[in-house]
Amino acid sequence: MTTPLRAVTLAGAVRGGRSSARAETEAALARIADGNPALNAFVAVHSDEALADADTVDRRIAAGEHLPLAGVPVAVKDTIWVAGRRVTQGSRLFADFRAPADAIAVERLRRAGAVVLGMANTSEFACKGVTTNPLFGPTRHPMDPALTPGGSSGGPAAAVAGGLVPLALGTDAGGSSRRPPAHVGVVGFKPSFGAIPYGPGFAEPFTGIAVMAPIAADVADAALMFEALAGPHPRDPDSAAVAPAEDRPAASLTVAHSPRFGLDALMDDDVREAVDSGVEALARAGVRIVRRDPVWPAGVTETALMPLQHAGLAALYGDAFRRDPGLFDPDIAAQIERGLSLSGAEVAAAQLLGAEVARALAAAFDGIDLIIGPTTPCVAWPLDRLGPETIGGQPVPPRAHAVFTPLFNHAKAPALSLPCGTGRDRLPVGLQIVAPRGMDRRVLRFAAFAEETLAAGRQGSHP
Repeated sequence: MTTPLRAVTLAGAVRGGRSSARAETEAALARIADGNPALNAFVAVHSDEALADADTVDRRIAAGEHLPLAGVPVAVKDTIWVAGRRVTQGSRLFADFRAPADAIAVERLRRAGAVVLGMANTSEFACKGVTTNPLFGPTRHPMDPALTPGGSSGGPAAAVAGGLVPLALGTDAGGSSRRPPAHVGVVGFKPSFGAIPYGPGFAEPFTGIAVMAPIAADVADAALMFEALAGPHPRDPDSAAVAPAEDRPAASLTVAHSPRFGLDALMDDDVREAVDSGVEALARAGVRIVRRDPVWPAGVTETALMPLQHAGLAALYGDAFRRDPGLFDPDIAAQIERGLSLSGAEVAAAQLLGAEVARALAAAFDGIDLIIGPTTPCVAWPLDRLGPETIGGQPVPPRAHAVFTPLFNHAKAPALSLPCGTGRDRLPVGLQIVAPRGMDRRVLRFAAFAEETLAAGRQGSHP
């Protein structure tokens, strides 16, 4: 698996005149031409527009502008509006859609000097745990083309892990930009709800929890991207400022290790061992680790909350489904059909449960600064399946791989997936780091410390 040039380094080189935005864009386009056919991470590459944008960046640098992301090539998930570009959501319904405007996050990427190269693959409407859709087919894992990177931001994650671009912008409404990064060995950061303005763009099936999510090769790059994107905007009434950076060493934090985040969930031994090993390394480095689980409302599972997604899909696309069910990915069609069958009371019950989840997580941080545990209970699985057939040696339903991420969306809290060793076949494992809502910079600061600590441990074990 190729490691891309870090965004921090690349932007510094462009700002310092040691490279140019055009040169970096041309190099990225060459990497995509060489590497993307095997991955199908990009579904559209806009070479002419990207080179023109790169030339604009170079002129801005020459005029004395300070651009934090100067010349950094970026992939944007094919659900996020980029003005004038074809943005499809992986759906036949939007096969010819051209975005009338940039999403605010894309505006801010451009303002910071980034160059949008093209659109990265997603599951249809970003509502599936693998990355495949009727328009573009599957994205493949950079380490093994027989495996999936997961979903729904599998295209952005594979583009970064495959060395095509240093940064990608995904979305996350249930783990879509944490699980794929965990599976391919990069960093995926789900900010607090509202930390990065959302829209203008497509209506979300899962309202009130979806966020824009930086994906990067390391924490420093994810933090650089976050700082370029974060902050309220008058066009997004849900956007809000988050807490400033804290000047607290990692050893002063109290960190709860929650091996299954308080859920009755199956987990593979290789993933558990990798996460436990990472937690032990942090403890040896002086982090105050305690054992504590969140106490969730009775009956809380992702399944209990899924009526919100199914009802949202039905509200948005139910009429089109009734006219022609064959337009949709069969798995998405099944979700729409379930949504059409739900009662208002069932949807309201899921909304109420989501609010209880948020209160439960807030209570879990009493005396605790961070909670850490696994991002996923398993490593990547074969490309032709919705999920692994077994976890923990037992047969599981297709969404069992997604158990550890969605509750933090409903709690609107920041959560980051950090590479944390490997499991079977040397496939990557992710450590998930969670903080109270608004404490995004605490997550990033601790993740940088954890990244350095885990890297030092790996080097020490291989002299």
